[in-house]
Amino acid sequence: MMPKGGMGNLLKQAQRMQKEMEKAQEELASIEVEGSAGGGMVYVRANAKMQILSIKIEPDVLEDDVDMVEDLVLAAVNQALANAQEAASSRMAQVTGGMAGLNIPGLG
Repeated sequence: MMPKGGMGNLLKQAQRMQKEMEKAQEELASIEVEGSAGGGMVYVRANAKMQILSIKIEPDVLEDDVDMVEDLVLAAVNQALANAQEAASSRMAQVTGGMAGLNIPGLG
């Protein structure tokens, strides 16, 4: 049996968590991460919303063959996106208290 007011309190908690989740989602755009490849010859900046913000390529790299340049850009982008995913997961875990991944009966 649920304590008196239990359902109302549960609903208020759920609404509060929903607002916190929305705020955290908005904040993801301001969390910036980076990725690099070729010893920093290719540098990629992204945000935690998985958006690439900038790509910098050292001019010396452009003298290499196209396949190598493409591989370096790809590696740097993938590293930036992996870092973005990690930053997003970390931020969302702060809101959910790490409960997002739990399999709670009736809630999943």
